[in-house]
This record gives sequence, C-alpha cells and structure tokens, in this order.
Amino acid sequence: MGRRKIPTFIFRVAIGIAVFALALTLAGRPASAAAASLSKANNPHLMSINHGSKIRAAGTNLVYQGGAVETTPLVYINWWGSQWNTGFSTGGYSSAQAQTYIEGFYSNVGGSSWDNINTQYCEGIAIGSTSCGSGGTHITNPTGQLAGTWVDTTSVPTRPTQSQIQSAATRLMNHFGGYNANATYFVFTPHGHSMSGFGSVWCAWHDEPTSGTNIAYAYMPYIPDAGTGCGRNFVNPTNNSYGNGYFDGFSIVGGHEYAEAMTDPHPERTSTNFGWITNTGSSGEEIGDLCAWASNSTDITLGSNYYAVQPLWSNASSSCVTSY
Repeated sequence: MGRRKIPTFIFRVAIGIAVFALALTLAGRPASAAAASLSKANNPHLMSINHGSKIRAAGTNLVYQGGAVETTPLVYINWWGSQWNTGFSTGGYSSAQAQTYIEGFYSNVGGSSWDNINTQYCEGIAIGSTSCGSGGTHITNPTGQLAGTWVDTTSVPTRPTQSQIQSAATRLMNHFGGYNANATYFVFTPHGHSMSGFGSVWCAWHDEPTSGTNIAYAYMPYIPDAGTGCGRNFVNPTNNSYGNGYFDGFSIVGGHEYAEAMTDPHPERTSTNFGWITNTGSSGEEIGDLCAWASNSTDITLGSNYYAVQPLWSNASSSCVTSY
C-alpha cells in the first residue's frame, strides 16, 4: 500500500497552529531564538513586535507567585548619550519633542483610570492567589510618579549590549541617590543606537540583574526607528504637532514596560521572586503581554495631552481593559 496523502486543509491547519504557537512564545518570556543576542544567564522579559492587531477577551488570569510589587511606583529616566543634548530629528520631529512626549506620559499617568488597573494587584498574600481582595499590600496609584530625568553623556555604542544597558541603569540609580525598591529605572537610547534584536524580534524589555542590587530597570530604544512594528501610528493614523501618531509607540511600549515592571519587578531570580504572571517558569506572561497590540488600544487623556496606550489584563474581569 502506498503512503496516504495528507489532505491540504489539514496541512494548512497544522501550519497555522505552529505559527500561532510561535507568536505566543515571542509574546512572553523569550525563547532561545528570540533571545539569541541576549545573555543566557540574564534573559529580560521582552515585548514582542506587532504581529497583528487582536483582542483577547478571556484567558488565564495572572497568578501571584510570592514576590514583591512596586506599591508606590516611581519612574526615573536615563537619556543615555550626548545626542539627547545636541539634538537629532526623525520623521519631522525633534528629539526634544520625543522627550516632551515621554516625560509628559510618565509625569501624568499616575492617578489615571488606566494606571488604576494595576491597583488590583498586591504583595504579601498566599502564593497561587488570583485576587487580592482587601488582603496584602496593594499597588497604589499616586500622581507625580516621574521622580527624575538625567542626560547621561557616557558614550552610547551603536549596538549596546545588555550589560552596558544594565550599567546605564545603575548609573541612573546612583545619580538619584541609590536603590529604591519602588522605582523602575528606564534607559532610553537615541536614534540609530539600539541593542540587536530591536524592531525585528522585540520592541523593549524589562529586567533585573542576576546578582547584586535587584534594581528593576527597563530598556527603551528609540521606538520610532522600528516603524509600525513597534507602534508608530498604531492608534492615531494621522500625526499632529505634539507627536500623536508618530510617537504612539513610545507610550504604548513604554506603558507596557511600566506596568509589567510594577507588577513583576523581579523576573530574573527564583520563581518565588516573581510577582504576577500567568504561571511559573520561563513562559509566564505578564500584565502587558496578555493584551499586547490589542485592537482595543486607545488614547487616554493625561494632563493637557492625550497618549496612545494598550489595554492591561484585569483579573477582576478576566479581560483586557483600559480603565479600572
């Protein structure tokens, strides 16, 4: 008897399942291929590039793993590279406009209904819990969370490594008086200077060192360099003078990393240091992963401007929401 030919539609379904599984892998903690340029001992939590708008209406809730969260969150920014002082432009916008957009987002996000989504998560409750209720110490939503910005004129390589980015985060921490367990230390690199993998596999990431001070830090390349793959014009198809549209990715990706570092600031050490993820181990998804590039991404008004954001996962409704 000859070999039985597999029907074409079954083959196509199998290929589709394989592609979908790969997309899910890239959306969570990095698979070895996705993290090829990263240290094997220190793989940060990546936000994958846009593989197509979607909405996730229901799914597995986040689970408390026993670690800390940032209960009174703060943000510090390292504008790494003298280019931020001398200035540069892309797409008709200056680096100063990019800084104004980014600082405006982090200065005003505290107190918003979008940021309030994070307050349903806490620390100090039973491992395995999916709801805090009135227990534990909850994340709060104070105003004025941008605690400091600094232009670090240390030379930035064309392709900075993860260890160099970690050193830049440490310089930022020391510049502002040392370690703060409630702070996320953001490192922004200028146009044309980004770690390998940016724009082809991932848009940004957050991490902590594997030893020493367990500083929560995040890396943000110059997001518009990656085009639509990292959010340019994702919410606003038309650009305006403030940068809405062209800078959409800065607040979408930056908000993603901000929320994930707040709810899971220590993703690198032991499983009991994890905060809120879908499951233990290297494949756990965080509050932003579950809703990345969702079709209900939208603008929110912060201060006198509006900013594009993605929804965040709410255990309260088991869905991706933009307010709470």
